[in-house]
Amino acid sequence: MATFVGFAVLVTALIHLYLWKRLVRDTTRPGRWRKAGGASALLLALLVPATMVGTRNGSYWLAWPGYLWLALMFYLLVLLLVLEVPMAVAKLVLRRRERAATGAAAEPVPVPAGGTGRADTAAAGHVAEPAAAGPTATSPVALAEPPAALAEAGSAGSAEPPAGEDSGPRPAGSQDGRDPAGDRPDHDPSRRLLLARGAAIFAGLTAAGVTGYGVRTAMGPPRLDRVRIPLAKLPRGMDGLRIATVSDIHLGPLRGRAHTERIVAMINRLDADLVAVVGDLVDGSVAELGTAVEPLRDLRSRYGSFFVTGNHEYYSGVEEWVREVDRLGLRVLQNERQEIRARGGVLDLAGVNDVTAAGTGLAAPADYAAALGDRDPSRPVVLLAHQPVAAHEAAKFGVDLQLSGHTHGGQMVPFNLLVKLQQPVVSGLGEVDGTKVYVTNGAGFWGPPVRVGAPPQVTLVELRAP
Repeated sequence: MATFVGFAVLVTALIHLYLWKRLVRDTTRPGRWRKAGGASALLLALLVPATMVGTRNGSYWLAWPGYLWLALMFYLLVLLLVLEVPMAVAKLVLRRRERAATGAAAEPVPVPAGGTGRADTAAAGHVAEPAAAGPTATSPVALAEPPAALAEAGSAGSAEPPAGEDSGPRPAGSQDGRDPAGDRPDHDPSRRLLLARGAAIFAGLTAAGVTGYGVRTAMGPPRLDRVRIPLAKLPRGMDGLRIATVSDIHLGPLRGRAHTERIVAMINRLDADLVAVVGDLVDGSVAELGTAVEPLRDLRSRYGSFFVTGNHEYYSGVEEWVREVDRLGLRVLQNERQEIRARGGVLDLAGVNDVTAAGTGLAAPADYAAALGDRDPSRPVVLLAHQPVAAHEAAKFGVDLQLSGHTHGGQMVPFNLLVKLQQPVVSGLGEVDGTKVYVTNGAGFWGPPVRVGAPPQVTLVELRAP
């Protein structure tokens, strides 16, 4: 745990450092505004771990500001990283234009013979020829005895610079007569500042809009999805057996009793044969959330309501929660199975503890042999397992269908792409080693009260005979 916390703090610090660079340093000039932005970035960086720790210790007032910033931070990071490519291209174009303009300004401009100023012709590297007839410019007399006007001008120091110095005009901004082009930056600072501010404004407005949409989706009612899944071994009499499936309700700092009541009412309207609650019911202790869970006692189904533990139950006092859920009338399947006799047929409904569980007794890890071994192989078996990854082991025991949650469907796009690295199915119906796996998005959320691309969900699974 200490290693995980240390890693999380390091990642959070690096993200905020990057956001400070792109949103503060690159968009402001040195001064009080940059200092204020730096102080804000530091406070927001500290808010993230403070929220993680504080909400677990009862400081629920940190939940809204802390988790909202976590979502906004995530989308700012994603958008700014995506903008890095067009920003780099734009900077390259500006740099090349500035270099081209600097090179054009440094080229000498030729002056025709008989021009109006000797200083200009001298600067061009030419010796002017006198317009009137007389000694040529190359004669000894011309070199030794310059005209009086030229001599007077030379004595005044207005046309002929001292030997060894440049005779051309001094560029603007030069203090010593040298061309400062070599000291110029290879970009226009004002244009670079405008570009950085444009990217920051775009990222900020887009991230705020996406986060606002995600809050509205997450806090709204779950969507009802219906899915039909054929099972080869399902008896004809059990065709159409319906299982109301819900997971990841996540009662806690931002969700309470009203959320449970809404889900229970939604499930009861389905008039399902079975109810399966597939883990991650709570984020807190029985003392904190016992009242919020009580509406589960009102769940209605023909053949029973069942529950399996998720990983968050093990963070919240799993022994107490197993007893509490059982008291409310849900059968907790802990590495065991239950025969479901309906319509003249039999189906095995099994459940295993979460794969992250450890220890003994109620906290024992998943035991597939205990739940699935020594059974009639002619019967269809449906397994309740919180994490889809359990299907790799379940398939070894010939499981026909596994119902899971845990992934939240990714919860916040594009986070779903990372979930695929850990879980074989992120959302919906898939197959793992010959076992069908259905993954529901879950009815709640964890952390940020934001869902983008993965709305909250309750699913009615209808089993079909061949």
